[in-house]
Amino acid sequence: MSAHAVRTGVWFIGARGSVATTAMAGCAAVAAGLHPAAGMVTETAPFGDSGLPALNSLVFGGHDTVDCPLPKRAEALAAGGVLPHGLPAAVRSELAAADAETRTGGPLPGDTRTDDELITAFAADLTDFTRRGGLSRTVVVNVASTEPVPAPGDHRLPASSLYAAAALRAGCPYINFTPSTGLRAPALQDAVADCGLPHAGRDGKTGQTLLRSVLAPMFVQRALPVRAWSGTNLLGGGDGAALADPGAAAAKNAGKERVLADTLGEAPQGEVHIDDVPALGDWKTAWDHIAFDGFLGARMVLQTTWQGCDSALAAPLVLDLARLLARAHEVGLSGPRPELGFYFKDPDGGPAALSEQYTALLAFAERLRGEQ
Repeated sequence: MSAHAVRTGVWFIGARGSVATTAMAGCAAVAAGLHPAAGMVTETAPFGDSGLPALNSLVFGGHDTVDCPLPKRAEALAAGGVLPHGLPAAVRSELAAADAETRTGGPLPGDTRTDDELITAFAADLTDFTRRGGLSRTVVVNVASTEPVPAPGDHRLPASSLYAAAALRAGCPYINFTPSTGLRAPALQDAVADCGLPHAGRDGKTGQTLLRSVLAPMFVQRALPVRAWSGTNLLGGGDGAALADPGAAAAKNAGKERVLADTLGEAPQGEVHIDDVPALGDWKTAWDHIAFDGFLGARMVLQTTWQGCDSALAAPLVLDLARLLARAHEVGLSGPRPELGFYFKDPDGGPAALSEQYTALLAFAERLRGEQ
C-alpha cells in the first residue's frame, strides 16, 4: 500500500497551543500548495522516496486543558504575525476538523482520578481517534508548555508522563518535543523497555541551541578553548509565562547546557537567563556571549543575536518528526531513535554536533527507503 493510500494520525499534547496550531495550519497550507515547505527537512530531496506519509494524509487531534477553538487560536496567531494574513480563513475547515478531535486533558484542578485512571482515559481517547478515523497508526507529539522537574519523593507522575504512558498503552509512537519528563520518569522505564514502539526526544532544538550546536564544534575543531559561554532569552506568549517558573526554566536550560558540555567536553562558565516579556508575544530574542582564547592566549569574544518566532521554527520540525516516526513504526523499528537527535537538545543517544546528526538523519532516510 502506498504512503498516499493510508491516513496517519498525529495527536498533539497541547493541541491548542501555538506550536500545534502553527503545525496544523502549516500542514494544510503546504499540502494545498498555498505556501512552500520552508523549514521542513523531510520535504527536501534526500527524503523523497523514503515512504513517509504524505502531508495530505495526516489527520490531527489532541489533548489540551484550554477550550479556545483552533480557528480562533489561528486568528490570534495571524494577528501576531506568526501565521500569514488570510491563512486561518483558507484552512478553517481543516482546523475545525482537528478541533473536533481535541479532547480535554488533565489533570485539571480538583481532579481526583489516580494516575492509572488518567492514563486509561487518555489512552482510550487515542484508541478511539485511531479507530474512528480508520488510521494506520497515530503518533503522539508532546508540544505542551514546559513543566518543572518533579520534586524528589513525588509519587504522582507529572502530566507529561501521564500522556506518555497513555501513548504506550494505546500502542502509539511517541515524541517529546519539550524539556518535560515524558517517558523518562523512573516509574515508566519498564514499560518503555517492553513497549516495542519507536520513540524520540527530548526538547526540540529550534533557535539558540541550534546555533550553539553549530558553533561549539567550530571551537573544538579549530582548537580554540572556550572560557565562558553565557546567554539570555527574552520571550513572551505561553512559553514565556511557563518559563517564568524557575523550575520550568531550569528544565529548559538543562538541555541548552548539555549541548555545550557534550561538544566541548565540559560545561564552560556562564549561564542562560530566561526573561518573560509578555509584549513580545510568540517572538523571541536570544543573545550569546562567547569568550575564548586564541593563539598565544589572545583573549577574544564572539557575540550572536537570534531573533525569531519559536512556533514557526518548531512547527516544521514537529511535522518532520511525526512523519519519520510514523514510517519507523510502519517498518517495524522500535525503541529510542538516536537518528532523530538532529531535532533535539537532549536526544536519545547519538552525536552532539549538528553536522554529524544530519549525516545520521540522512542515513536513516536511506534505511527507510530500503524498506520499500
